[in-house]
Amino acid sequence: MAAIVVVVLIVVYLVFRGASGTEYKLVFENAGQLVKGGEVQVGGNRVGSVKELALTDDKQAQITIRVNDDIAPLHEGTTAVLRATSLSGAANRYIALTPGPNSNPELDEGAVIGTDHTQPIVDIDQLLNTLDVRTRKALQEFTAGNARWYEGKGIRANPATEYFSPATSASRRLVAQAISDQATLSAFLTNTARAMGAISRRGSTLTDLVSNSNETLAAIGSEDAALDQALRFLPDTLRKGSTTFVNLRNTLDDLDVLVAASKPATKRLAPLFRELRPLIAEARPVVRDLSLLVHQNGSSNDLTDLLRTTPQLSQVGHPALQQARKALRQSVPLFTFSRPYGPELIAWLRDFGLGAANYDANGHYARVSPVFLSHKFVDTPDGGELRPQPADQKYNGLQKRQELRCAGGASQKTADGSAPWADANNTNPCDLNQVPPGP
Repeated sequence: MAAIVVVVLIVVYLVFRGASGTEYKLVFENAGQLVKGGEVQVGGNRVGSVKELALTDDKQAQITIRVNDDIAPLHEGTTAVLRATSLSGAANRYIALTPGPNSNPELDEGAVIGTDHTQPIVDIDQLLNTLDVRTRKALQEFTAGNARWYEGKGIRANPATEYFSPATSASRRLVAQAISDQATLSAFLTNTARAMGAISRRGSTLTDLVSNSNETLAAIGSEDAALDQALRFLPDTLRKGSTTFVNLRNTLDDLDVLVAASKPATKRLAPLFRELRPLIAEARPVVRDLSLLVHQNGSSNDLTDLLRTTPQLSQVGHPALQQARKALRQSVPLFTFSRPYGPELIAWLRDFGLGAANYDANGHYARVSPVFLSHKFVDTPDGGELRPQPADQKYNGLQKRQELRCAGGASQKTADGSAPWADANNTNPCDLNQVPPGP
């Protein structure tokens, strides 16, 4: 009986102790899916629970809570915020209290904390409802694209999780370093807000950028095998590149000597370029004509088409060019001999034409007179009769007086010595003294 009495006393103590605490009423714009029995927390610790949910006359949510005696009584200035333990799940909402200062007056049991000191929760669907139809569709496509991106790559992604802890630690140190300078952080946030405002004003451009980036990443993802192979080759490429850059140092040292030696010469380049500029300006039409000569639209109308036909032309013209070259080579002595006598030949043609240039009432006429050379005829001993010389003696006088005459030797010597003429190599053997008599 004593044991039973003790148990009953313990149960009664626990029941009455559990019902202890102080009740308050909180008014929210909406209950945010809060349920009866939900937790009331202060600083992350449970200090009470939700006892009742009701509607006020103006259709707002009135939530009755009971807080433990160790936290009661609350003081004026106490605020309440609806929070969620996660983004998904049922009955995962709780009320986070921030007690007012102890220096403020105490709140009576059953006191009402109005909407000016409460804040409802903002659900994810409320946030999404603020977006327009186009943005929500783009967000859906982005989520679906990420699903396709990671589809079948879970095994590859698992090894990356071992780097999460170092990355988190480094991020924590980065954040600590960032918030250590509040002035710089404030300026950064202000400038970031301005940048985001500028970006938001270019919403359509940003949408196009995201779409193009999606297509680009999809194209890269479709070539994952090639990308994997490229990443395998990358370490060896970097090693070779490092070796190349190391060897480049010696080259740069040698190049410094070349640059130092070239500096005096570069001083003359400026005047050269100034003189060259007009030439380049005048050469533009020539270059344009050459471009048209080398290539034009159409067939068989430019130098390129001509060069395509030259192999056949070369086969036909090669024998002819060989014969022509042989003929020119053999004609060199002939032209070398006859070139100095060009003035005499031209003078003969000119004077021969003057023979019939005179005219009278009957028209053009020419005077013809016989010339008897003394070396072709001889006088008889008795006189009065000319007899021809024997054939073997007709050219005796000619050989003595004319066979060594030089070019320009048909007239007397000129004052400047330009005629008669004999080349220094004695190509045409002649006698400079064989000239007509007289001044």
